[in-house]
Amino acid sequence: MSFENELLEQRYRKIRHLEELGFPAFPRKYAFTHTLEEIRKRYDAASAEELAAARDGVRVCGRVLTVRRQGKAGFAHIQQGAGKLQIYVRQDAVGERHFELYKMLDAGDILGVEGYLFRTRTNELSVHVERLELLSKALLALPEKWHGLHDIETRYRQRYLDLIANPEVRDVFVRRSRIIAARDILSRGFENSLYT
Repeated sequence: MSFENELLEQRYRKIRHLEELGFPAFPRKYAFTHTLEEIRKRYDAASAEELAAARDGVRVCGRVLTVRRQGKAGFAHIQQGAGKLQIYVRQDAVGERHFELYKMLDAGDILGVEGYLFRTRTNELSVHVERLELLSKALLALPEKWHGLHDIETRYRQRYLDLIANPEVRDVFVRRSRIIAARDILSRGFENSLYT
């Protein structure tokens, strides 16, 4: 059995286990309150004391980039578009069932979290998670996190990996889409003005 097939079988076993725990592997929707970009714009300048006093609740979602487990607690980073945010999960805050979900996360999974904002000891803006929801289990592994995706053939054959792994490629893709949409809107406006 190849490494890829073994990894795929391992992910399928995780999906079956999550469904046994009562978590659907691919739920239909998730109502979030903020995008990661909105959180960064609004709270990046807030101090730890201001965040503790306000204890603003958020519901956010994103793709899991990294997971760092540390006994009955741990951290993960999620990404949404160009935004990235750290989450902090403690077993006593989320309960045993949701902590079991956290322990089964892999890079590439899409996750919804609910909690409040705070700053860690290293002063990183984070969400103290009170509830987790798996939105989609990734079946294939993402490229190695620190170096991006450099193999040209893989980048062209698997554009979705290129867009996930390389932020500069994603930025170009978004800009190009906006330019084309604006051009289409302007051309429709020009055509309408010819007939009036």
